[in-house]
Amino acid sequence: SLFKNPSEQQFYLLLGNLMSPDNNVRKQAEETYDTIPGQNKITFLLQAIRDASAAEEVKQMAAVLLRRLLSSSFEEIYPGLTLEMQTVIKTELLTSIQQETSPNIRKKVCDIAAELCRNLIGNLTVCVRLCLFRNFPGIFGNQQQHYMEVIKRMLVQCMQDQANPQIRTLAARAAASFVLSNESNTALLKHFADLLPGILQAVNESCYQSDDSVLKSLVEIADTAPKYLRPNLEATLQLCLKLCADSNLTNMQRQLALEVIVTLSETAAAMLRKHTAIVAQIPQMLAMMVDLEDDDEWAMADELEDDDFDSNAVAGESALDRIACGLGGKIILPMIKQHIMQMLQNPDWKYRHAGLMALSAIGEGCHQQMEAILQEIVSFVLLFCSDPHPRVRYAACNAIGQMATDFAPTFQKKFHDKVISALLQTMEDQSNPRVQAHAAAALINFTEDCPKSLLIPYLDSLVQHLHVIMVAKLQELIQKGTKLVLEQVVTSIASVADTAEEKFVPYYDLFMPSLKHIVENAVQKELRLLRGKTIECISLIGLAVGKEKFMPDASAVMQLLLKTQTDFNDLEDDDPQISYMISAWARMCKILGKEFQQYLPVVMGPLMKTASIKPEVALLDTQDMENISEDDGWEFVNLGDQQSFGIKTAGLEEKATACQMLVCYAKELKEGFVEYTEQVVKLMVPLLNGVCLFMIISLTVSRVRVAAAESMPLLLECARVRGPEYLTQMWHFMCDALIKSIGTEPDSDVLSEIMHSFAKCIELMGDGCLNNEHFEELGGILKGKLEEHFKNQELRQAKRQDEDYDEQVEETLQDEDENDVYILTKVSDILHSVFSSYKEKVLPWFEQLLQLIVQLICPNRPWADRQWGLCIFDDVVEHCSPCSFKYAEYFLQPMAQSLGDSSPEVRQAAAYGVGVMAQYGGERYRPFCTEAMPVLVRVIQAADSRSKENVNATENCISAVGKVMRFRPECVNVNEVLPHWLSWLPLNEDKEEAVHTFDFLCDLIESNNPIVLGPDNSNLPKIFLIIADGVANESVKTEDACSKRLANVIRQVQVSAGLWTQCVSTLNETQQKAIQDLLNTA
Repeated sequence: SLFKNPSEQQFYLLLGNLMSPDNNVRKQAEETYDTIPGQNKITFLLQAIRDASAAEEVKQMAAVLLRRLLSSSFEEIYPGLTLEMQTVIKTELLTSIQQETSPNIRKKVCDIAAELCRNLIGNLTVCVRLCLFRNFPGIFGNQQQHYMEVIKRMLVQCMQDQANPQIRTLAARAAASFVLSNESNTALLKHFADLLPGILQAVNESCYQSDDSVLKSLVEIADTAPKYLRPNLEATLQLCLKLCADSNLTNMQRQLALEVIVTLSETAAAMLRKHTAIVAQIPQMLAMMVDLEDDDEWAMADELEDDDFDSNAVAGESALDRIACGLGGKIILPMIKQHIMQMLQNPDWKYRHAGLMALSAIGEGCHQQMEAILQEIVSFVLLFCSDPHPRVRYAACNAIGQMATDFAPTFQKKFHDKVISALLQTMEDQSNPRVQAHAAAALINFTEDCPKSLLIPYLDSLVQHLHVIMVAKLQELIQKGTKLVLEQVVTSIASVADTAEEKFVPYYDLFMPSLKHIVENAVQKELRLLRGKTIECISLIGLAVGKEKFMPDASAVMQLLLKTQTDFNDLEDDDPQISYMISAWARMCKILGKEFQQYLPVVMGPLMKTASIKPEVALLDTQDMENISEDDGWEFVNLGDQQSFGIKTAGLEEKATACQMLVCYAKELKEGFVEYTEQVVKLMVPLLNGVCLFMIISLTVSRVRVAAAESMPLLLECARVRGPEYLTQMWHFMCDALIKSIGTEPDSDVLSEIMHSFAKCIELMGDGCLNNEHFEELGGILKGKLEEHFKNQELRQAKRQDEDYDEQVEETLQDEDENDVYILTKVSDILHSVFSSYKEKVLPWFEQLLQLIVQLICPNRPWADRQWGLCIFDDVVEHCSPCSFKYAEYFLQPMAQSLGDSSPEVRQAAAYGVGVMAQYGGERYRPFCTEAMPVLVRVIQAADSRSKENVNATENCISAVGKVMRFRPECVNVNEVLPHWLSWLPLNEDKEEAVHTFDFLCDLIESNNPIVLGPDNSNLPKIFLIIADGVANESVKTEDACSKRLANVIRQVQVSAGLWTQCVSTLNETQQKAIQDLLNTA
């Protein structure tokens, strides 16, 4: 028959007839189609699909037929094709998916490709099938639902294959991979819950076959789909505890088993907290921490190796820290305290060491609970500073140092006497330098957070001890070359000076000659760290004692630093001196001020080089990762799907420090830094958007972005001296990147800094600094932030309904809420800067946000939402009136109700609103001001209106009353209210509003207002008292215009001796001094 080998034209005709509405035509076409050999059908159908000139319905029909052919007759046709023909089919399908312009046809071609894949997988061995499925769990695409039972059956059967352990392992890994790729599909996870026992069995079996791949998959599930484990949580935890305790397994396997539990404590803490019986077995981790080796050389080691991160002891310690943070102290402390106490009484030093290290580890997570029994803990730990074994003494110092940080400043306030003497005594342990050095390190932690007043009484004793040790260790350095203790002692001296500040002046000459001597002579490579720390010490002492004392040495110190700087180019990239040098320069800049400018040409080159370090990053699969270890300075983030993102962290710390120092120079030197603004801006702007996957969780890199954000307004200030054109160019270079980064920055701490800087920049640049595109993009981003704010609140409400909700979850939700509100305050800052720069011109743009701001002030919203919503409307009134009145229908009613709100923050925002309506709002706000007055007076006169939490709101009410009397006297009986208002003055807390009230007071006095001055000036002593308190509390500053006016009032009284005596006699010593200061300065 002709149709055994039809021509292309005839085949298209046939396809047309197959779609014919005429039954006879269609039937005949079907019979003809059936006679064409399968291989020819595939060729023609593919040709039709790929033919750009063919009609769309013809191509659609061809696609449907080809898929049907592969589905029903794959086995008969495909294996008979030549290898070349099979390759052509695959290539043509892939090309069509890439190039086909019709979405409908492209979807149908994808279905053909999926069908072909499905059949090809069917032809593979079970092993290859499982591997394929493990690596591409989404292989079924949108057909997945259709094949759900097939997938499940395949995995269950393979996991039960008793004859082939390899297949059981592969099936478990494939099942885990499938679960991970569907982590957010709750229904699917439920449906596949009965695969978990099989996965757990495979974990157990494979570990004893020296294969930890399934265990690694279990860690990934705990990380990304923890709820999947819920139905078998008990079994999962029991298995992990068993593996963790089995010393026949490798350290790596035991640590991975522990990692499952630790990860769950972070990703599903509430779920885990319910399983108290299991959680009670967590102290097994302590057993790992005892896994230490005796080492006779330990106490004398002069080089500190990095902790051996593969060791069980370090892994156990880190796990305990994370679990305490995850599950919280309420659960962990009672459970672990008993174990730790027993360990501390064990005759074997390893147990005592582990007990003390465990105490160090849980401080952060058990903060609240440990604080309550700190007295007991500290007294006990201090005993171990004189333990017979040096490594236990070391661990005691470690615990003290850690607690000094975790519980500052309470720890310092309560235990200063005991702790300082114990550490100084331990520092005298000449025969165990490693212990000496750690005692010095603990002292650093203690003094860093110690209130100055507490440290001063010990200064003599501290300084004498440190000096004696420094002299002895300098001798040792010269004779034996040992330096470990000296490195720490130098930093201890720096820390003491930093806290003592000017009180360190008497000891300056005791240390400076030796410190300069170290910098001059410690030039060998192995002394780089010592030299770096000594440079740090000198600059911190200089900053502490101040310019006057330091000046005679400043020039010599600068020469030493310059010499190191000149050799800077010869320093290796990982030289520890670099970061110490960079920070020291910035301190010198703070000490010398403008005089530092002369050194910039030498300093800036190396600083810019360090700030420009680009970290190495890589995308690695599991195989690659095994060849790179974290010891090589790489850190990894697991992306799932057997992939990880790595970043080489070497140099990143230095980069972050360098960026912070550039900020410091711009801040300190202002226009003196102008020469460098251009190159610094070019460096900083790209850093704003330097977020890669890893950087989101890398603290170091977020420091870089914060520094970049902080630098923007400072650099604009520096550039001002070059004139408006240069300034505008620089702003254009920054502006796009700033707006973009507000939209993309994932870390809320960095985001708030960027938003704050952007607002400051707009205030600096003023009207006209944003073009239409900027406004459009900014509007979209702010709208997104507000919508996200509401969405996050809804999500938190949903979490409160979750079956695992408990009070610790509530604490986390409260933290999230505070974070969200902080971003809301920054949205308010940006709007404030836009309104104050653009005035009413910006209102049409603001309208896209209006309904969201109105939503913030609804009575059912949390108080912080209402506070910031009102603040935004306050700004609209203050900067965009009288046009602001067109929005009055949205905010007047809520503002009136908010004046009597139970939240002081909301009252404050509402009272401020009344004040700006009176001052700037215009005629149409008169009725509102009139109605608000009695409410304001009621709030001010309430019994607890001056309590700590209410005073700011009350002062805003007093200021608002003053503004209504001053700008809208027709709204109030001034003569009646004025005596009351006077009795409420001065304002001591809200300095900005205080200035407004003093301005009005000056108006009243200068116009000889009889109510204010009283009959025969009898109120003047009272006015003197108000002025004196205002000056003493710094509510009036020399630069305020009203300070001159107030001084004039006082001078006028001075003329009349009798009146002057009468006024001054009522003042106490502080108040009399304040009056004198005002006369001298204003």
